Amino acid sequence: MAKKWFGVLVLVLLAGIAIINIMKDRQEITEIENPGLKVTDEQIASGAAVGLGVGEKAPDFKLQTLDGKEVLLSDYRGKKVILNFWATWCPPCKAEMPHMQSFYEEQAEESNVEILAVNLMSQDNGKKAVADFVKQYGLTFPIPLDESGTAGERYDIVTIPTSYIVNTDGTIHQKIIGPMDEQMMKDLVNEMK
Repeated sequence: MAKKWFGVLVLVLLAGIAIINIMKDRQEITEIENPGLKVTDEQIASGAAVGLGVGEKAPDFKLQTLDGKEVLLSDYRGKKVILNFWATWCPPCKAEMPHMQSFYEEQAEESNVEILAVNLMSQDNGKKAVADFVKQYGLTFPIPLDESGTAGERYDIVTIPTSYIVNTDGTIHQKIIGPMDEQMMKDLVNEMK
């Protein structure tokens, strides 16, 4: 009988440690020490940065979410879009996601903004890892899955996270390399047309 209670006690202790580690991981990583940088047209023209420039048309894509819904970027024309590329194993992505969720909950509807957080599945650890990440961080914005890597290629994604801020007319307002905090997202959205 004592062995049985000892076994139950060990299981409860291990479960408690796992929960504490998950919460600690989530809390420790939300600080963004080095915020993302705006990429200038001059950096792209000189070859110092790759990708699409300000004013260019954002390439359309068709991807599916974890629950099988089809997402087309062109369906969001008329809205401001934060188009984020990320992976579950990326520490700056982990730091950025709570900020994105907070922004989404507080600002998205009143600011006519949508967040599309494209997971680079071709570079990630599978759908289960993405689903676990979404659940752990309580994410409610759309997460299209780039399983083949074509969306990442169209947007010349080299460093993650990378975000393109897309105007209501479908043109690129800004490109950010690195994580964004909530204030940076607010500022970017407020300066858009």
